[in-house]
Amino acid sequence: MIIAKTPFRMSFFGGGTDMPEFYKEHGGAVLSTTFDKYCYVNVRHLPPFFEYTTELSYSRTERVKDIDEIQHPAIREAMRFLHMRNIRLTYEADLPARSGLGTSSSFCVGMLDAFYALKGKYADKRKLADDAIYLERVLCKEAGGIQDQIAASFGGMNKISFSSNGYEVNPVIIFPDKKKLLNENLLLYFTGFSRFSADIQVQTKKEMKDKLSQLKEMYRLVDEAENILTNKESDLDEFGRLLDYSWRLKKETGSGISTNTIDEIYEMAKAAGALGGKLLGAGGGGFLLFYVQKEKQEAVKKALDKLLYVPFEFENHGVQIVYYAAEKID
Repeated sequence: MIIAKTPFRMSFFGGGTDMPEFYKEHGGAVLSTTFDKYCYVNVRHLPPFFEYTTELSYSRTERVKDIDEIQHPAIREAMRFLHMRNIRLTYEADLPARSGLGTSSSFCVGMLDAFYALKGKYADKRKLADDAIYLERVLCKEAGGIQDQIAASFGGMNKISFSSNGYEVNPVIIFPDKKKLLNENLLLYFTGFSRFSADIQVQTKKEMKDKLSQLKEMYRLVDEAENILTNKESDLDEFGRLLDYSWRLKKETGSGISTNTIDEIYEMAKAAGALGGKLLGAGGGGFLLFYVQKEKQEAVKKALDKLLYVPFEFENHGVQIVYYAAEKID
């Protein structure tokens, strides 16, 4: 039996520049971190006592005799890709799916890590990220960028740079006290509704060619934001103000990114004292992140008291196998 634990991610700057249609020509980068909310993928070989050969438990239960009968596209294609047979797989998570935190990619990374471990093979973080990108974007033909798979696999706070030659992951070197203050100044809220990221990404991709100036500016902001974090003398509050500027740019890159309800919530938080924030993920719903100075946090929490507040802490590990029990298979 194998249990893989994979963190979710929050992307601060550069979202959208991780789309191949953009970065292969213009370059791209994101500044993101993983945090202490996880998904867990439990995998074992199915004992030979059942009329079905594969059992899957996620938001629904599937019991099938043939891989081709599996309805979940990522599980079906991953099992084909790694030649998995006779599997029992269970998925659990700390936060809901389709919420803008890279949940589907975290699941794919964790599932692949668990599959490799069940086969007695080791896959490093880059291989897991690459395989998850291939699984989602090629085998499952889902629209979107490639930052989520990389963030979930590597873990930590990173600047991930994209080019026609691939990607590089560089940890953001931030003073511990400043990192702690950043964590304390960020408030995470669930909007109460979710959406399929791929659906938003399809529309955004269609509109991207007309939004190059916004995407190039969002790309530029990654270095500016990193400098705020790594420069000991910089004012951390500028990170919050930059989030506000970047979010307003992001909304211009696709008609489905925000909604009237999200805009109203955002402006309520700003009026109560938030310096800035953003909707996490591709858009349309999920989680809102705000940068709020400590003395203003009670006012913001009061203004948003109808939403679910989710405390969190940054994490640095990425995907991990947290339980490994070898099985003897004849």
